[in-house]
Amino acid sequence: MGNENCDMIQRNGVKEKKLEVVDGYTIKYHANGKTMWSKGKMLGDQPDGYWEWYRAVGTIKRTGYFENGEPVGEWITYDSNGEIYKTTNRDKK
Repeated sequence: MGNENCDMIQRNGVKEKKLEVVDGYTIKYHANGKTMWSKGKMLGDQPDGYWEWYRAVGTIKRTGYFENGEPVGEWITYDSNGEIYKTTNRDKK
């Protein structure tokens, strides 16, 4: 019986989240292996462009943009009801 649907444990004890790539989007899942944790595109081994993060219950938690693996622009954090809680500008000034 395989464990391809389970989190993998790295040598340092940190769990790697289950992931898959669908239509160019990298999708990672919560420890339950069923609900989405994050979704976005990768450029090489770095996140790039628009990304979304979700709570284990499926509601949106945060959205933001990456450029060359660095967070840029407007990042939005949502409350547990999916309403905007906080907006942060990640541009370097």
